[in-house]
Amino acid sequence: MATTNDIAQLAAGLAQLAERLATEHADKARPAPRPLPPRVLLTVEEAGERLGIGRTTAYSLVRSGELESVRIGRLRRISVSAINEFAARLIAGDTPHQAA
Repeated sequence: MATTNDIAQLAAGLAQLAERLATEHADKARPAPRPLPPRVLLTVEEAGERLGIGRTTAYSLVRSGELESVRIGRLRRISVSAINEFAARLIAGDTPHQAA
């Protein structure tokens, strides 16, 4: 049976091992994560955020066709260029949804 002294020695040894492992892990140089290229297609929610509108309004604009979108399988995505074109139409006053 293990004595209190044996358990204390085991705990001290485990603590030293954990410290060594942490030091070795921290010393290894991690390569910098590769930057991701800018996304071309966004979710409806992300498009809404870019336009400064709510999720429901963004889906309504997609449903009405005012904001062009594409389907990829079951996913609905909006291109960055479609967002820019929609914003340009808003600024020009060519859409039925006028800002209040």
